[in-house]
Amino acid sequence: MFAFMKNKNYEVVNVNDLVDNSKKINLIDVREPGEYRMGRVPGAKNIPMRMLISEPEKFLKKDVNYHIICQSGARSARTCDALSAGGFTVTNVSGGTGYFVGQLER
Repeated sequence: MFAFMKNKNYEVVNVNDLVDNSKKINLIDVREPGEYRMGRVPGAKNIPMRMLISEPEKFLKKDVNYHIICQSGARSARTCDALSAGGFTVTNVSGGTGYFVGQLER
């Protein structure tokens, strides 16, 4: 079976669904600090993917839902794969920050 058809243990939402809700959710931007500084979704906290995957307990609680975002959705999907396998409740934000052009905080 194709890898993209594999069942995921997390939800996926479209980035457009965050426009009105970004301050009400736990939004984590897994891009590198330099990317984050160039522009981010309002309310997003920056924790680079490599750090989050290597030490998730340092940053997350298992009883809280976190929305994970990156530039395009690829890194956030990989991060969600790893975190959900570790028992964390996560939602992948498909589309990524690239869709927020003109609306990003600097």
